[in-house]
Amino acid sequence: MGQKAIEVFRSCIPLFQTLSDPHRQDIILLLAEHEALTVNEITEHSKLSRPAISHHLKILRDAGLVQVEQKGTQRYYILSIESAVQLLKELIHSVEHECL
Repeated sequence: MGQKAIEVFRSCIPLFQTLSDPHRQDIILLLAEHEALTVNEITEHSKLSRPAISHHLKILRDAGLVQVEQKGTQRYYILSIESAVQLLKELIHSVEHECL
């Protein structure tokens, strides 16, 4: 396998770790259905506590999968997966060309 493919694989590790949690997957899918949601609105759709949702949102934000938009006193979470999708496309391209 070429060095480029190895680098792409390695750069995907944080994304895979973030996406490996089912609760974070649920939050991503929920945000995909809505333009923006607050922590409380996300909590209403989950069995998790508000602090647990906040924890998962922080991980998603740190990974660049969600953005926060402040509107008055409310913080709205918005799905932001463009860079992650591009990285996964790059991984698929590397695997197709260097591993098949």
